[in-house]
Amino acid sequence: MKYLSILLLVFCVLINAQQVNKTDSNKLSSDTLKVDSGEKDSLEIYKPTIYDYQVKKRFSEKKIYDTTFAIERSYIVTRYNKKDNFGKIQYANVGSGFQNLVYEKNAEQNLTLLPENKSYYILGENDINYYDVKTPTTTFFYNNAMKNGGQLQTTYTQNVGKNFNFAIEYMGLRSQGLYKNSLASSNNTVFSAHYLSKNNKYEAYAHYIHQNVNNQENGGIADLDVFLGGDSRFNNRQNLETNLSGAESRYGYRRYYFSQEFSPFDPAKYPFKLRHTIFHQGNKYYFSETSSNTTFFNSESIDDFPLTNKKFSNNLSNTFSLVWDNEKFKLDAGFRHQAIDFGNKNTFATLNIPGYYKEQRFGAVANLQIKLLDKIQLKSFLEISKGTEFGNYIKTTNELVFEPIKDYLVEGRVNFQSAYPSFNYLVNSSHYLNYNYYLQNPNNEAVTQIGGTLRLAKWFNTQLFVDYFRIDNYTYFDNSAMPQQSSSSLNISQIGGETTLKYGKFNFNGRVLFQKALTNDNLLPMPDFIGRLNIYYQAPAFKKAAEIQTGVKLYYFTKFASREFSPILNDYILPGTNAYSIGGQPIADIFFNMKVKRMFFYVEGQHINQTFMQNKSFTAPNYPIYDFRLNLGVVWYLFH
Repeated sequence: MKYLSILLLVFCVLINAQQVNKTDSNKLSSDTLKVDSGEKDSLEIYKPTIYDYQVKKRFSEKKIYDTTFAIERSYIVTRYNKKDNFGKIQYANVGSGFQNLVYEKNAEQNLTLLPENKSYYILGENDINYYDVKTPTTTFFYNNAMKNGGQLQTTYTQNVGKNFNFAIEYMGLRSQGLYKNSLASSNNTVFSAHYLSKNNKYEAYAHYIHQNVNNQENGGIADLDVFLGGDSRFNNRQNLETNLSGAESRYGYRRYYFSQEFSPFDPAKYPFKLRHTIFHQGNKYYFSETSSNTTFFNSESIDDFPLTNKKFSNNLSNTFSLVWDNEKFKLDAGFRHQAIDFGNKNTFATLNIPGYYKEQRFGAVANLQIKLLDKIQLKSFLEISKGTEFGNYIKTTNELVFEPIKDYLVEGRVNFQSAYPSFNYLVNSSHYLNYNYYLQNPNNEAVTQIGGTLRLAKWFNTQLFVDYFRIDNYTYFDNSAMPQQSSSSLNISQIGGETTLKYGKFNFNGRVLFQKALTNDNLLPMPDFIGRLNIYYQAPAFKKAAEIQTGVKLYYFTKFASREFSPILNDYILPGTNAYSIGGQPIADIFFNMKVKRMFFYVEGQHINQTFMQNKSFTAPNYPIYDFRLNLGVVWYLFH
């Protein structure tokens, strides 16, 4: 009822948007069009175009609202986290997370508490959208869920005058799931604002974000032989026994953010600015049970210990910078102070596990962007900080883009990071004796990435990419769910590509990735190959009143001995001696998508091959992926 009420409210407020489509001309190259010269009176009337509706991230350039019908967008708008999840495999229920099948470093886990399986919908400070719109604008995303629920994401934004914009975004998800004890219930609220003074000397950005990611944890299928046995009684997944009941994990994420810039001189002549940025971010993670499950967790329970694990982290950050903001040369550099604390509640005193960490950190940050002859672009970022509790922190990202021939791009990247392990590895307190740990005096985990991408826009719209990673002091959970650091480096190579071919109205889109752990492959099990193939037909329909896409998608990764999922930690641990292999099973979807003006409809028959063959595909050991489902999605852009 909550989502239905919100839906009705949006429709009631915005119903007049059905009358006139004011931005139906994506092909116009100018901004607002004058449609009445005002000869009869002094009033001039303007008609907005799509170029009057723009969006940007904090440090990016403005982009026009993306209302295209490209097939790449279908990989994003139909997923609950609104990201292309190539290289990941989803759990059986929407909103229950993924297992990452490739190595990647998530910057949101640096010097903070963020379990891996709670990270897939978290929005960092540079992920928030800021808008500039000519008229009030609403975007609307809806997807159905896995039994008794749905997902609604809507954004309303409006300019107040020419200089101030505000936006309100809400995402609510509730999905019961087909299996016992698998309810996913999450929400996300974002308020953002942007102001630019009339003389362009003062600019400010602000946002507040409040996110919750809540899941029942069922521990997976209790008896895989029953699941794989093919007995028709268990086609109703509620008849399958799961390992846990009464177990729940909750993750909360809050951030207050404000950044302001002031130009003491005429910005047209001297693009020099003073910048101040302050934010406070708080993270909380809880795992709770109604009763002990000592058999499943293979551990005795500590008497009189709470059945709830509680961890939290806070970061209050202040940055003062000097900025030179020229079109061809941009540089900002400054000093940063951070007050960070990390708490581990309900500690058991006799185990000597710390309950609280706190420190003051001081450091420097710098950004550099250079453009040469419209052919070469360099982007570099550097951050260095030092603290008494969590050691030194160094992060640098460097990207060079070169366009030797028009529409042919060569990108090179060299990135390095040396940081304390993510806080989820440091300590844990639990009423299960074997799940209490304390990683004392860990070394910094150092990650070096060297890679490049070749983009061939005029040659079948193709890109090829290669990356090499070296991870020193790689931090992981062993098969006993204890944190460890490798004494030798983990080296990983990745090579892949993506291409789109077109023949008439028929299209082919494919993406492949080959990867290999060159050393210590037992520390990070992963498939050697991941591939996605999409063959589809796209053409105007209904006398060109609409446009359709219809086709079939295939997703495949090779078989490998997978890591196991730990519900208590919401992280992944290494397999034991009897590792369970997943993969080697194709996952096929059929789809029909349609665009009518600014409204998009997405209909997907996901995992269609499960309708004529048994589901033997898994996200992690004991956790099957989703069965066949009909995924219905609606995307609606309303420019009032």
